[in-house]
Amino acid sequence: MPRQLFVTTALPYANGNFHIGHIMEYIQADIWVRFQRMQGHAVNFCGADDTHGAPIMIAAEKAGKTPQQFVADIAAGRKQYLDGFHISFDNWHSTDGPENHALAQQIYRDLRDNAGGSLIETRTIEQFFDPEKNMFLPDRFIKGECPKCHAKDQYGDNCEVCGAVYAPTDLINPFSALSGAKPVLKNSEHFFFKLSDPRCVEFLSRWTQDGKLQPEVANKVKEWFSVRTNPDGTQSEGLGDWDISRDAPYFGIEIPDAPGKYFYVWLDAPIGYLASLKNLLEKRGEDYDAYMANPALEQYHFIGKDIVTFHTLFWPATLHFSGRKVPDNVFVHGFLTVNNGEKMSKSRGTGLDPLKYLSLGMNAEWLRYYLAAKLSARNEDIDFNADDFMLRVNSDLIGKYVNIASRAAGFLTKRFEGKLTRDFGAQGSALLAEIRAAGPALAQMYETREFGKATREIMALADKVNAYVDQNKPWDLAKDTANNEALHQVCSVLINTFAVLTRYLAPVLPALAGAVETFVGTSMQQWDVAGDVAAIQPYQHLMQRVTPEQLDALFEPKEPTAPVEPAQAAPKKGAKPAAAATPADPNAPGGEALASTIGIDDFAKIDLRIARIVNCEAVEGSTKLLRLTLDVGEKDEAGQPRMRNVFSGIASMYQPAQLVGQLTVLVANLAPRKMKFGLSEGMVLAASHADEAAQPGIYILNPWPGAQPGMRIH
Repeated sequence: MPRQLFVTTALPYANGNFHIGHIMEYIQADIWVRFQRMQGHAVNFCGADDTHGAPIMIAAEKAGKTPQQFVADIAAGRKQYLDGFHISFDNWHSTDGPENHALAQQIYRDLRDNAGGSLIETRTIEQFFDPEKNMFLPDRFIKGECPKCHAKDQYGDNCEVCGAVYAPTDLINPFSALSGAKPVLKNSEHFFFKLSDPRCVEFLSRWTQDGKLQPEVANKVKEWFSVRTNPDGTQSEGLGDWDISRDAPYFGIEIPDAPGKYFYVWLDAPIGYLASLKNLLEKRGEDYDAYMANPALEQYHFIGKDIVTFHTLFWPATLHFSGRKVPDNVFVHGFLTVNNGEKMSKSRGTGLDPLKYLSLGMNAEWLRYYLAAKLSARNEDIDFNADDFMLRVNSDLIGKYVNIASRAAGFLTKRFEGKLTRDFGAQGSALLAEIRAAGPALAQMYETREFGKATREIMALADKVNAYVDQNKPWDLAKDTANNEALHQVCSVLINTFAVLTRYLAPVLPALAGAVETFVGTSMQQWDVAGDVAAIQPYQHLMQRVTPEQLDALFEPKEPTAPVEPAQAAPKKGAKPAAAATPADPNAPGGEALASTIGIDDFAKIDLRIARIVNCEAVEGSTKLLRLTLDVGEKDEAGQPRMRNVFSGIASMYQPAQLVGQLTVLVANLAPRKMKFGLSEGMVLAASHADEAAQPGIYILNPWPGAQPGMRIH
């Protein structure tokens, strides 16, 4: 029977653009949703912007906008990301929508009026107040030392190191993130959800440990139920009550019958899942209450490991004790790192900007496939490695999968008018049967979110198809028309196996599957792989290879937009300074006007030194760069010569052997820069014309003989 599925991803906070972590989560959920739809199941896939809280209010004030306009401007930029990466949300909404206001307030009333006794109570608490800003401080604007693990610079509501949840007043050495001032304590009446109530403890103990959650997640959550000894010898009590209110001024949803009090953003944000669904169903003319009352409805959330506590304790308790359906599961994933586990940093060139990826013409489905190949059902971090990315895409998708079609299509079009035979021969029939028989096992891998296992198995099947190609050599068969029957058989087998593999990959590669659907004239929207392909259209390239140049450009940091000190930032070698953004001037020296006048003090900040190139080699994976080993006259602590490693974009002009032993000029006090190929410890000087198309070439500076490594240029 078709299943009824309600699926969400974590709501992004509406204070900035999507980052690659968002895109990874959305792709993971989208693959699962597309697979379910191929199975014939009915899925409502909903998302929304998380719009409330003091950070939005403060950011909007700085931007000179109302909070509503601020978040609307952020929301206007979401579509290009979602469409660009083929993410198939049925609805994208906002937690500031009327549905969320109504649902949040009603859920609060239901918790307050619970038949077994109210789970809401008010208490007068001491709350941090910023004496300079004259306002109560939201949790996220208080920082200090975690009271559990003693990590520094942690937020006022939870620790990002150990995951502990606590009150802001528990922080050690707190300070205001707005002003830096030491906050003072003032009394305020707050509303609490009594999570420590025995009813909540009993329900959550059962719900979190009944086998739904991933084992590592369930084990982590279990820690919060028991009294435990912390590293400093203090004890934690288990589940504590949850402060769900904030004082005005605050951008959020007002608490019923409590003027000047607003729901803490983590109370209303998850309710935004339901609000987005309600908004979708009402637009369709469907009954939201009836939909949610369906006992067969399954509800799933995809989230990151940093928000486990909110989704496995607060959220299910809020739903259960307000009389609503609780999630069937919460799927938790790890973080995404870049290039061998390095933390993302735009300034170091280690970030991966989703829009930049698309703007460079990089295929969105390269990224979808690469992430799928890394993802599993476990809560594990995954790494985006540029070299591995290029290898997997070019080897797997192009070399193994797409080439199956390209090897057969031309022969079918030229020799057989694009028509396929259904006489596959014994060997071909056995191969096709084996490929089709893998469907149920692959379906189970998709169902359990073992996408990495699924892609590996699909590529193993592609290997078998390619072995069949090598055994039967259609290019040799085509040399003699007497082999037409065998050629027809082999090519028909290849197209049919290609169609089956495409269905298996369709949740990951929906756009490519659409192109294949046109090519083979068979729908790729269902998992059923039984039907044969009757004919094909003329073959057109389905996917291009990743190039090293694209990856070089992807990880290049943005050029500075304002003047900076040379020691802190400089354009990459071969790039033009800001003045060269204008068209080249044929009457100006070198095609560009001279830069504005500087003083001797400005020039003195740049430390130019003579350097000898003691070694030079090409950089594997780059067509632009050479790796230079430079002697700048430096010594290490033991008094031995210390060499510098510098990457320079001069490979188009020089062979490595030409440069070894030559002198050049190095900007010696330029901050080291982490590149995907290694650390670059300076920049060698070279010259080029502003109009590179008309006068190509880049020429490294070469001092006269007699200059020695380490000499400064004055």
